[in-house]
Amino acid sequence: MDRQALGAQRKDSSQVTSSTQADVIIVGAGHGGAQCAIALRQNGFSGTIAMIGREPEPPYERPPLSKEYFAREKTFDRLYIRPPTFWEEKGVDLVLGTEVVSVDPSAKQVTLSNGSKMVYGTLVWATGGDPRRLNCPGGELAGLHPVRTRADCDQLMGEIDGGVRNIVVIGGGYIGLEAAAVLTKLGCRVTLLEALPRVLARVAGEELSAFYEKEHRGHGVDLRTGVAVEGLEGEGRVTGVRLADGTVIPADAVIVGIGIVPAVGPLIAAGAAGGNGVDVDEYCRTSLPDIYAIGDCAAFACSYAGGTVMRVESVQNANDMGTCVAKAICGEPQPYHAFPWFWSNQYDLRLQTAGISLGYTETIVRGDPAARSFSVVYLKDGKVIALDCVNAVKDYVQGRKLVEAATSPDRKQLADAEVPLKQLLPA
Repeated sequence: MDRQALGAQRKDSSQVTSSTQADVIIVGAGHGGAQCAIALRQNGFSGTIAMIGREPEPPYERPPLSKEYFAREKTFDRLYIRPPTFWEEKGVDLVLGTEVVSVDPSAKQVTLSNGSKMVYGTLVWATGGDPRRLNCPGGELAGLHPVRTRADCDQLMGEIDGGVRNIVVIGGGYIGLEAAAVLTKLGCRVTLLEALPRVLARVAGEELSAFYEKEHRGHGVDLRTGVAVEGLEGEGRVTGVRLADGTVIPADAVIVGIGIVPAVGPLIAAGAAGGNGVDVDEYCRTSLPDIYAIGDCAAFACSYAGGTVMRVESVQNANDMGTCVAKAICGEPQPYHAFPWFWSNQYDLRLQTAGISLGYTETIVRGDPAARSFSVVYLKDGKVIALDCVNAVKDYVQGRKLVEAATSPDRKQLADAEVPLKQLLPA
């Protein structure tokens, strides 16, 4: 089918017919899916492309949802990954407001939530994940909010505009901390609950956790660690959060930021290998023929984590995997070996992370956390494997080169903030 027949335009699910097909179907309209479509055209792919998205909006940036958009510092039109007209201009057919519910690898066909079917030549699975929900009494009450989509944020922002002020944030990861920072700025009374002994326990060392706990408490957040949520109270709408010790925290609304569940059900049901996500090889191929997977939902052997099979939830990973798949489809396959990096904005603090600290055996702090500009360097068997840099851009830029080079620098020099990290690179 040629591009004109495909339509090369935005469709909603009611417009999809049983005869629709495309050379490449991308399932998911987030960062990874959008980048894959962009990279296909950049690499000279002239076939038909269709991108299926659950939300009604064209592809948009997700990180600002819990930061600038939530804080009203950016309007939604500034979040588009590309202007809405871009997709039609590039011949990318947007099929929005629907999702894939099943995959038939033998027929090379997907079924959509409205019963329509689409035939593909190559399938790229870029669905990310669904917010993990609370598994406790009261989990069905109104007033519980994930922060994953525009609709999630708009609903919560509407409630705040309507007078909601007491907000409990469940989860001390980056999403929960970023939301707490914005809510505090908006004048809300925020209680943040983390079940583990410290915030960011799964992704950072104790030094960074202690720093952010102090910052949030200094900004008025009632931050509690090592607490378990037993249930939510209220009739129809949440009015409080009950802890395991019997304490009830009043709540006009609750933000649930306890991670995601990879959205890979249809692929696994179709026979794809996977457990925590769907497994992919070094070219982002699943175990099913002509089906790739990228982004938050894809589990791969990460060379920057000692070959550990893992999912990496970041814009960088989604984008770079999208480019990797596009090159493979265009006949120029290159193994995925992109450098992992992350960031988080909270208050006036800019955190930049280079590498993955999984399995670290030692940490070294450069600078003074009290000065609100410092870095935590993670080492494993003497080699630098990652850095967390708070308001320390030079450390981040130069430190990633230490990670890439797998250097084992002198610890005294590494701890001296007056010694530029670039001087520790091997000659």
